[in-house]
Amino acid sequence: MFWGLLFGSIGLGFFMYGKKQKAIVPLVCGLLLMLYPYFISNSLLLVGIGIVLIAIPYFIRL
Repeated sequence: MFWGLLFGSIGLGFFMYGKKQKAIVPLVCGLLLMLYPYFISNSLLLVGIGIVLIAIPYFIRL
């Protein structure tokens, strides 16, 4: 539950940034970070996917 809250709040920040800057990559990653914890129950998988989704906007800039 803690990981879902952490990644959801980071996702909200990415979503707001992407919406304000009209940047599609942070916007989509923010949406995914807010939604995926509802569907993943394995903690290690939850953390792994969260780290990947947080790193994507850093490496892919459109």
